[in-house]
Amino acid sequence: MSNHQSKVAFVSGCNGISGHAIVEHLVRQPDSEWSKIIVSSRTPLVHFWSDPRVQFVGVDFMWPHERIVEKLAPVCSLVTHVYYTAYAHSKDFKSLPKLNVPLFQRFIDAIDAVCPELQRVLMYTGGKYYGAHLGKLIAPAEESSPRYIDNGDNFYYHQEDYLVEVQQRRKQWKYNVIRPTGIIGFIPHGSLLVLIFFSLITHESTYAANGMSEALSVAVYFLLCRELGLPAHFPGNEYLWEGVDDKSYAPSIADLAVFASTHDHCSNQIFNHTNGDVIVWKNFWPKIAQYYGLKTPAPRFEQARGQSSNLIVEFNVQEWADDKKPAWERVVQKYGGRKDVFDWVSWDHWNWALGRAWSTLLSSNKAREYGWTRFDDTYKTWLDTWKILENAGILPKPQPLGEI
Repeated sequence: MSNHQSKVAFVSGCNGISGHAIVEHLVRQPDSEWSKIIVSSRTPLVHFWSDPRVQFVGVDFMWPHERIVEKLAPVCSLVTHVYYTAYAHSKDFKSLPKLNVPLFQRFIDAIDAVCPELQRVLMYTGGKYYGAHLGKLIAPAEESSPRYIDNGDNFYYHQEDYLVEVQQRRKQWKYNVIRPTGIIGFIPHGSLLVLIFFSLITHESTYAANGMSEALSVAVYFLLCRELGLPAHFPGNEYLWEGVDDKSYAPSIADLAVFASTHDHCSNQIFNHTNGDVIVWKNFWPKIAQYYGLKTPAPRFEQARGQSSNLIVEFNVQEWADDKKPAWERVVQKYGGRKDVFDWVSWDHWNWALGRAWSTLLSSNKAREYGWTRFDDTYKTWLDTWKILENAGILPKPQPLGEI
């Protein structure tokens, strides 16, 4: 084990919502805790941290093993803690294993080879582990919940199994897995945030919008409604409207990740993450709409009543948004923000998020039992996220002078 008292971090996927949050958390810690923070991404760094401890290395974990090792070896000799947040997204859930399993396997093989001082590897999975995307989750899902019959389609099973396999074979380092629910947080950019590696698998150059940015999607929807003089109708279904939901705030997930990975009693443990509260969309929707000065009529749910094993929405937001890009450009011209943000929004993902007619609640009791005490007000996390996006010039301010 290393004699270095301070730790050295390696964070993959630093351009993404989760990786970015971990780096933000680490740079707020003293040098005596973290002497160096190595960050990586397949794409060039889009957010620069004014901290001399941060070092960027561009690496694609779909490269051959030898090339990855050659790239990482010069910078990873003192790495003690590794955080894996990379994710390749696709609208086709069945294609996710083909995209994500080799990505993680090459990552862990390379890290294991080039980090002789390694103490902990932490990876993010999520609610998909429990089948939240398919209506198979038994709520509230606990870390010990049995796996559902996935017919090989759940890539998180393959990733976690490989992580444990390599760790047990090596026995030098320990691992952690963090399973958040729907993530709310700042993203430094959008359309290149979640990359689908079809260029390596199908020889097509294909990119996906950020499938995790629900707060961004809602903000764009609200701003479009305001620009067009439309009421902000709730697009989802009756079950979600009347039921309870939970969220995970990216900085809070990062806090749990660093807590778990730096405490010995958390070694080789898996933790769910939620903010610690729940929301009821019936009350939450009008509350967040007030930020943009919007009225929210009570939905009638003529198309989306009751509980269902299928996705059901009152109206399809992707179809609703098809002709709205010119309106977004007017919003930006009048009030600020970025025109390309419209293309960052993953309307199909938001259809899924609001079309779930089943519970996807997670239990975060285990993390509390292990000593993690952070709590976040979900309403405040949405507003904080919007304000950060405004400060970054991504979204316009909510109430410009002379309006509303």
